[in-house]
Parts: sequence; structure tokens; C-alpha cells
Amino acid sequence: MIRNLKEQEVVFKMKKMKKIYFLLLFLFFHGYFCQSQPPDGADRVEVIKMAYITHELNLTPQEAQNFWPVYNNYVNEIKQARNQNPNDEVAFEKKVVEIKERYQDNFKKVLGNKQRANKVYTTDKQFNNALNNELKNRQQKRSQNNNQQQPQQKQLQQPHNNGNNGKNLKKGNGNGKKPHQPL
Repeated sequence: MIRNLKEQEVVFKMKKMKKIYFLLLFLFFHGYFCQSQPPDGADRVEVIKMAYITHELNLTPQEAQNFWPVYNNYVNEIKQARNQNPNDEVAFEKKVVEIKERYQDNFKKVLGNKQRANKVYTTDKQFNNALNNELKNRQQKRSQNNNQQQPQQKQLQQPHNNGNNGKNLKKGNGNGKKPHQPL
């Protein structure tokens, strides 16, 4: 029984430390990326991507400090490959495979094993897929909202023809005032 209590206490402390760790990690990244001016959309996506990858890979602060420069170089090389092969998808994909093979050892050194190094690629792909799906959903919602607003705008722009053939007739007693109605 004493052993179970000690094990429970250790588990409780580990859970508490994990929460503190994620809070500190969040504050670290938040403080690192906050500036006096609000970030544009691309910066916000990068911050969210960093938090997502950090969480999915369970990076310690030391691992994160070593991981992000390597990862940023990896992403920059992927971007360069895309710019060098804008119309040749096969050449681009070959270059991406070469880059991934080269960086796998770098990620393994930082993260400690091949499994976590490979998880970098799957996590990156999952995030990009989720981002693309979110962008598609937002675009669909925007187009639906625009389609709903266009008929309303057309109704407002069309002149109303009340059968008076363009004559400006006033309802009432002819003097421009509303007719008197009994209470």
C-alpha cells in the first residue's frame, strides 16, 4: 500500500511537471514571437505550426532550442527546391526526397532516435494537410456568404415598379402630409 501511494505521488508530480513544462514552453514561444506590431497571417501560421510540432514531438526546451534551427533550414531547402522546379513536379519530389534523407540524420541527432526523426515528416505533413483543409473551408464559407449577399444587393439595386409608370405619386391627402388617422 505504501508503494502504491508513492507511485501515485510520483505520477501526480509527473503530471504536474508536464503541465508546468507546457506552460513554460508556451510562454517561451509566446514571448519569443510577440512583437510590438501584430503579426501578419503567415507569422501567425508559423507560430501555430511551431506549437503544434513542439507538442506532437514532445520536445523538451533543450531539444526545441536545437531542433528549430535545423527544421528552419530544412524548410528553407524545401522552398528553394520548389522555386528551382516550379513546373516540374517529378524533379521537385526527387529533390524533396534527397533533402529528407539528408536531414533525417540531423533530426536523429537532435531528437535521439530514428522514430522521432521520422515523426518530424509525418507531423509536418499532418499540419500542412490540416492547414489546407482549414483554408478550403474558409474559402467555401466566404463564397457561400458572398453568394447569399449578391441576391440581396441585386434586389436593393433594382428599381421598384409599383405600377405607377414612373410617376411620383404620394399617398395621402395630396399636401405631402400623412392623413390624419383617428386614435
